[in-house]
Amino acid sequence: MSTSRATMIEFDNVHKYYGDYHALRGISARINGGEFFSLLGPSGCGKTTLLRTIAGFEDISSGAVMIDGRHMENVPANKRPTNMVFQSYAIFPHLSVAENVGFGLRRDPRSRAEKARAVEEALEMVGLKGYGARAAHALSGGQRQRVALARALILKPKVLLLDEPLSALDRKIREQMQVELIKLQREVGITFVLVTHDQEEALVMSDRIAVMFEGEIAQLADPETLYRRPNSRRVAEFIGVMNFLPCQVTGEAGGHIQLEVAGLGQVEIEPAQAPGVTRGGPASVGMRPETLTILYEGQQAGGREAPGVVEEVVYYGDMTYYDVRLDGLDHSVRISMRNVFGRPVLDIGTRTRVAWSPGALVLFR
Repeated sequence: MSTSRATMIEFDNVHKYYGDYHALRGISARINGGEFFSLLGPSGCGKTTLLRTIAGFEDISSGAVMIDGRHMENVPANKRPTNMVFQSYAIFPHLSVAENVGFGLRRDPRSRAEKARAVEEALEMVGLKGYGARAAHALSGGQRQRVALARALILKPKVLLLDEPLSALDRKIREQMQVELIKLQREVGITFVLVTHDQEEALVMSDRIAVMFEGEIAQLADPETLYRRPNSRRVAEFIGVMNFLPCQVTGEAGGHIQLEVAGLGQVEIEPAQAPGVTRGGPASVGMRPETLTILYEGQQAGGREAPGVVEEVVYYGDMTYYDVRLDGLDHSVRISMRNVFGRPVLDIGTRTRVAWSPGALVLFR
């Protein structure tokens, strides 16, 4: 992960209108130098529009965008210290790999030999050493993606912008490229800004993530904080899978918030587990599937357990997912259990006990 603290990109109260449509609504955020930063959200949330304001492909209606301390107002796209890798890769099929990678050097004053060396260095950087003479149309999807990266990096931008670059790849290649992009970003040390709608991709690749809805940043944090401590139910529902149990906030004691949770009973949690929640009244608590554990015969949970019945079983080889209806709850909760030798997979209809920890709960309105 990046350790740089210098700001590379800053958004200051950025608004963007398309006629009457308010696409970006007062975006303020900072992206650090050398950081792998992701803009995450559903289609239409404004993440691609925000990326394009960095690149200079979209003008903003008000506010300011700064890159490396310089205001970008009236700075055209080709004069900004950025380059972009598009979702479609935009590879020229009639050119060779080397010609594609070196396309941006056409007006560079360096000699032909120097340009050729730069192309080879860029290809080696993305794992395509020796591919320069190949026809671009003969490459696989993953190889085309690497060519697009090499073409962007050869110009040595301060910021590399990635507009859903892995969405066209199949799952296995996409997962491989996620790891390769992480390694590449660490090697070149420049700021990467990724747009994606894939929560898992953002969690795997990013130093920090901005979750966006309807033109606003709902939460900006590191992946673990977003996953463990989402600041709203909407963010919690968008990032991974979370169980929600209705509850009543009954009071406070000793610096703890007291709850009565359906299926779990009386619970005390820390204030940090209740982001932005006012005291008193009905609410809900969220728990991730892996923070609930099925207890097998002989196992004890020190009182933090709840009885229930297995309603559904989904076996994935390394993991089994159970839907368990806890006593007193009108819907099932999802529980993920790693399959280890000697641990049986329970049948539908089995009565069981579920262990839980108060520290795993997050309180929402």
